[in-house]
Amino acid sequence: MSRIVLGVTGSIAAYKAAELVRLFVKNGDEVNVIMTEAATKFISPLTFQTLSRNPVYIDQFAPPVSWKPEHISLADSADLVVVAPATANTIAKMRFGIADNLLTATLLATKAKIVVAPVMNTGMLESPVTRENIAALAARGVTIVDPDEGELACGASGKGRMPEASEIFAAVNAVR
Repeated sequence: MSRIVLGVTGSIAAYKAAELVRLFVKNGDEVNVIMTEAATKFISPLTFQTLSRNPVYIDQFAPPVSWKPEHISLADSADLVVVAPATANTIAKMRFGIADNLLTATLLATKAKIVVAPVMNTGMLESPVTRENIAALAARGVTIVDPDEGELACGASGKGRMPEASEIFAAVNAVR
């Protein structure tokens, strides 16, 4: 059993993260979900609250549940931080230490192991800057779960799809 912080970012694939939460809970893990504001446009926080049986965190400046600011308490309590789906925007922020939302601030503050599942259009994924950002995170010890190939939400076909929840779950288990 682990304490897992799951970061969900603004991708159409955000709905797949619900199954990931279900797998973690079924495994006996304690799951706290942090959603970016953009993620809430794709899936409701209530979905994650119901599946995780915990509050969902979105606003970096919401009053903290305890005396510690949320990004610090979540960062300190996590055994693992998983970002799935991880957009190109969040990956770039992670690389450069930009902490302008609750998720990126938590990532910057944590000492926990980090697993990232990049999910985006093939063109964005193959962009030299995105490849550099992912490589830099991997060089720092972040576990990268390679995206799948297939039909993308934009109608194109290629690499960039979010892997099945079971694949991400297996990658997390490999680094526990």
